Amino acid sequence: MKVDTVCIIDDDPICVYGTKILLNHNNFVSANILVYEDGAEALINLTSQLKKGLQMPSIILLDLNMPVMNGWEFLDKFQKLTFVNKPQVFIVSSHFNEEEIKKGKSYGLVRDFISKPLIAENLNDIIASYKVAV
Repeated sequence: MKVDTVCIIDDDPICVYGTKILLNHNNFVSANILVYEDGAEALINLTSQLKKGLQMPSIILLDLNMPVMNGWEFLDKFQKLTFVNKPQVFIVSSHFNEEEIKKGKSYGLVRDFISKPLIAENLNDIIASYKVAV
């Protein structure tokens, strides 16, 4: 299964690099991988895309702990936008607890939580989850 665009929102360049390698190695993305270092940068650029009438990424891989604007703050603002195609958000974090999982499920955009580092098995879970929703 290939998706048109995946967006990675993460401030860790090693995690971003590994995720890009994994996505490309498994032929998961057919066109673009967008990368933003924090939620504010992602929000500005994705909002700009919406205003231009461009489609949102199919999947967003979102870290929670970032400078400037963390993942929760990003979700609070991002969920208020009006989408033509609603992206599926997968929270990718090195640690999360039951309270964070409950909070994440309160956002309609959040599909699942994935532990860092992203590995092929996690990617398969994302693919399976994406197929169900499409």
